[in-house]
Amino acid sequence: MALPTAPTRPRAGARRRSEARTGWLFLLPFGLLFTLVFLIPIVVSVYNSFFSTRRSSLGLAAPETVFVGLSNYVDVLTSSQLWLGMGRVVGYAAVQIPIMILAALALALLLDSVAARHVTFYRLAYFLPYAIPGVIAAMVWTYLYQPNLSPIVQALHAVGLDVNLLAPGTVLGSMANITTWTFTGYNMLIFLAALQAVPRELYEAARMDGASEWRIVRAIKVPMLRGATMLAVLLSIIGTIQLFNEPTVMRRSAAFIDSQYTPMMMAYDQAFGPAANSGAAATVSIVMAAVAGVLAWAYTVVSRRTS
Repeated sequence: MALPTAPTRPRAGARRRSEARTGWLFLLPFGLLFTLVFLIPIVVSVYNSFFSTRRSSLGLAAPETVFVGLSNYVDVLTSSQLWLGMGRVVGYAAVQIPIMILAALALALLLDSVAARHVTFYRLAYFLPYAIPGVIAAMVWTYLYQPNLSPIVQALHAVGLDVNLLAPGTVLGSMANITTWTFTGYNMLIFLAALQAVPRELYEAARMDGASEWRIVRAIKVPMLRGATMLAVLLSIIGTIQLFNEPTVMRRSAAFIDSQYTPMMMAYDQAFGPAANSGAAATVSIVMAAVAGVLAWAYTVVSRRTS
């Protein structure tokens, strides 16, 4: 009588190849979408940045696209309007981002405290401004800034402060207020998610050793949020460099804001303005992406050295 034979196991090499094929198949949708919506637009923008649109002096002939090499980069990098707009954006970010991050951190710590009640309600309430489209938020706040209509201006006037929130000296602060109002709840959720991941045993051990809640915040919670802070600041830097919605909407009420007020407005005007030049618009976009990358890299390096 023949003995039953054990089932033949597939060879290890064949199994690994099968697993690899399965992994690549799972990765394929992401790779296609990433290539379509991220890599191809970047390649096209870089390609377009080496061309320029030329028009005849009388404007009778059709515009002609000609290869100009690095001429667009020279024009953009030597443009005083670009660096003036860049100065506004950097100054805006230097004030707005720290205020927003500190406010988001404070809210997250309050909602994570043992005394917090109705956390779900407050979490949703703080996040709600982020769900409002940026253009709509800018329109609402622009109405609230109108000198003749604003309840804010009237309240300040009642205490003896006559402030025009749409004046050249205050309009950047007004824009920063809109951005802070919109994104504080979003950043709060980043901090709150990081706090929820901290093992509760650390807090219990600290309390058994007699640590106060403030001591737990300073010695445990804040140090454990270093990674979340870096993420929130990096996202804020990248977002702030793209400042566009607020000044574009507020142009209707603040005539001194022109089409070159920020680099992103400059890129939009080059792309869709009266003298549209897609090559120059692509060049401004690439330069701004490079600036955002350098700022994010510099912040990452400084943060790691100081941690």
